[in-house]
Amino acid sequence: GAASSAGMASSPCGNSNFDSGLEIKTRSVEQTLIPLVSQITTLINHKDKPKKSERTLTAIHRVGQAVSAAVGRFVAVGEAIAAENQELKDEMGQACFEARRAGDAIAQLTDVGATLPSQSDGRVTVFSDRTGMVKAARLLLSSVTKVLVLADRIVIKQIITSRNKVLVTLDHLERVSTFQEFVQIFSQFGNEMVEFAHLTGDRQNDLKDEKKKARMAAARAVLEKCTMMLLTASKTCLRHPDCESARMNKDAVFHRMRCALEQVIEIVTEARSSGETKILPASIYNGIKDFKSSVECLRENLYSMSPQSMDSQLEALVERTEDFTDSAYTSHEQRQAILSLCQLARQDTQQLVHAWVEAQSAHAKEATESMEVAILKTCQSVSDLKRELHKVAVGRASDLLKVHGEQLPLRALKAAGAEGNLEAVAEYSRTLTEQKEQLVETCRLLCHVSGTEPLEITCIHAEETFHVIGPQIISAAQTLALHPSSKIAKENLEVFCEAWESQLCDMAMLLREINDVFEGKRGTFFCRSPQKHSANLKTAKAVKLDAEEQTSIAKLGLELRLLSSDVDTELEKWEDQEHDIVRQSQSLPTATKHYTELYLQLVLSEEGLQLCSSLRTFSTQVYTNAINLSSLNVDTHAVKG
Repeated sequence: GAASSAGMASSPCGNSNFDSGLEIKTRSVEQTLIPLVSQITTLINHKDKPKKSERTLTAIHRVGQAVSAAVGRFVAVGEAIAAENQELKDEMGQACFEARRAGDAIAQLTDVGATLPSQSDGRVTVFSDRTGMVKAARLLLSSVTKVLVLADRIVIKQIITSRNKVLVTLDHLERVSTFQEFVQIFSQFGNEMVEFAHLTGDRQNDLKDEKKKARMAAARAVLEKCTMMLLTASKTCLRHPDCESARMNKDAVFHRMRCALEQVIEIVTEARSSGETKILPASIYNGIKDFKSSVECLRENLYSMSPQSMDSQLEALVERTEDFTDSAYTSHEQRQAILSLCQLARQDTQQLVHAWVEAQSAHAKEATESMEVAILKTCQSVSDLKRELHKVAVGRASDLLKVHGEQLPLRALKAAGAEGNLEAVAEYSRTLTEQKEQLVETCRLLCHVSGTEPLEITCIHAEETFHVIGPQIISAAQTLALHPSSKIAKENLEVFCEAWESQLCDMAMLLREINDVFEGKRGTFFCRSPQKHSANLKTAKAVKLDAEEQTSIAKLGLELRLLSSDVDTELEKWEDQEHDIVRQSQSLPTATKHYTELYLQLVLSEEGLQLCSSLRTFSTQVYTNAINLSSLNVDTHAVKG
């Protein structure tokens, strides 16, 4: 005992041994594991009473049997998946073997019947071998997680297969030479795109990482809008095969489509492309946040950084404001306001450095009074700078949206094209190009002040969209001016103008989001589309997959849900008998989520004994909190340890 507790004290806290290969990236896998975690917790955490009632023993026995039977069904589904997918055969086989072994061990350890521990015939049970139970639980959770993560690879494979089909058809579409052939292949392309949109939409909803979710949403929006453009641009090219502007227009659509398909696959397979680094340029908002936290750290530790590094951090921040001050569209007053706020931030930082160096030479243990004053002033001046930059970016965006509301160059381009007036088309194209440059630059400024990574990604998406669609509108207008009586050329120009207007609407919404974040109303871009409760999402998705494709993955989720209900019925009986079990409730799903993550990390680490002690402590806390705050019951079946 002494040796093991010494080992426990010296061991790291579990994270270092967490098997990173089993990182859970999707909500559905996480939600599927939560009930299993709570049931296993119940078995490990039963209260050590000197006297066990017969009903408790029967309940423990039943829970053990239920876990074991459900694991058997779960493994059978896992093995069926392995049989259908050769590339997963070995890994899945191993994970299933381990899960079955753990399930059997749990069945044996809970085989307590009505035999009281004192009268037992020397059998090893959960009462005499708590460590064995912890080991079996750890093995079961890690192997079940492995099976789910492997099954998830099949979802990824489906998306890649779907993308490959789309790419092949896209190549065909690009090369067709007759209308008849085009119509035939385009309808096939449409069906394949619908399938791809379904698969990637489900994936997007399931991702836990908000950044990836936002990038996925942006790429899928491009695909959706490009499908319509592809139709009219291709038809225009077929109708006017010798027209250079029509060919340029079409080429740009195909190129954008391929880029978006590539981006979706990068997110799904987590490939690190060369583009990954340029995805998020350093925003001023983040620079200010980091600078303020460095300044505030000095309160705790005078030696947390050097005065030189604080100076260079501020200078890097000031340098980023050049995107605002160098812009031809920034007014003289705004430029002066930004420059003077930068100067003020420099002065306040110099004051702080002065007080800080003095405190260091006096060997002060903590921030002196003059340092405290300087810290407050420095934080205030960079906050004022942030507010000014926000005002400039949002103000400019609002003004631009007002101007664009009138859609003058678009209307003029359509009219000039329909009249076959190439000179007028050239003139209004210059106006549109100028507007496009203003919009692109404004999106870049908004990116600096957007405040959350999903919103930054959305700003970049808007910037790219204006950048690409501007020239496409111009090439479509040139084509119409060359063939003013062409219905299809007219329709094609309409489609690109609509895409531009649609992006302006999105930008207005984005602006509202950025303002809301700035005023502290909302956390992220995704608050706008309310997520269904993730448990409902999981059920709906499993049922849909089962109906459509009879995939085994759905059955996996289903088996684990059956396991939950089996065990829950046993636990309810048990709860009625043992009043010291914390009541189940839905009021704190987030607590459960963090608990699950903590639990999984511990379970998958090597510290079996440490896990046991952590769980005891945690259960005691949960129990005490439940007593103190009877309104806040935690959603686990933890038993008082």
